[in-house]
Amino acid sequence: MLFSNRPRTHFNNAPIHEVICQLRFPTILSINNAEPADFQEAIREEFPQYLKKQEAVPPKVVRLPDGKPQVQQQPPLTNYHFLSADGRWKINLTRDFIALSTLSYTSWEEFAAHLDKALAAFIKLYRPAYFQRVGLRYINVFSRAKLGLEGSEWTDLFAPSYTGPLDNGDVEESEFLTCSCDFQLKLDSSCVGKVHAGPGRLKSNAPNAPQDNEVKFIFDMDLSMNGNTPCTLAAGAMETLHGHAWRIFDGALEEPLRDAMLGL
Repeated sequence: MLFSNRPRTHFNNAPIHEVICQLRFPTILSINNAEPADFQEAIREEFPQYLKKQEAVPPKVVRLPDGKPQVQQQPPLTNYHFLSADGRWKINLTRDFIALSTLSYTSWEEFAAHLDKALAAFIKLYRPAYFQRVGLRYINVFSRAKLGLEGSEWTDLFAPSYTGPLDNGDVEESEFLTCSCDFQLKLDSSCVGKVHAGPGRLKSNAPNAPQDNEVKFIFDMDLSMNGNTPCTLAAGAMETLHGHAWRIFDGALEEPLRDAMLGL
């Protein structure tokens, strides 16, 4: 199945690798031109570390009066980073978006509480007209070793919708070099979901870092609400996306995997 109707469950052995939310707004040039000292002060207790990066922006092709195309170089984008003391929670602020991400997700309620304070400070200080896109992304990484499921096939753990060719009995799972499921679908009149699911290995780009050779199952959900969302409805939009995310996630799980995640 693609959707679950079961009530939300807390998993003791959750596979979440990273959670990211992003809210895009019409460009506010003052964010790019001056360091956000007042915003930092409002969130500094939870996000005491600060970093500023200049990021390249792809060139833009414009039409000249005579109709000929011309490539215009764009000014760099200033991306302000505000990090928690342990570096596992991060706020990003640019002239076009504000985002919250974490590598230490434990519950939606905790994540929403971190977002509420930063978002309230941002709205108060910068007064965006509205949000053009509200996005929520869950990157889940399932390790059979960590879940005590080393002897299980992925087809035992995930719904057939996400395992595809792995369900064929004439080819061993280990013979597949790549095998993934990718799709986009409408979740309601304003929300869209993009899903990538399939076996893969996590790679570390850090110099001399040891590589993990275990084949894991990556379940990546990127959900978004487009259109002009009033600032007063941003929190409600996030709640809506989170509700859709749970229905998709739980619908992908077969009972042996659910039991292992519950710690049964």
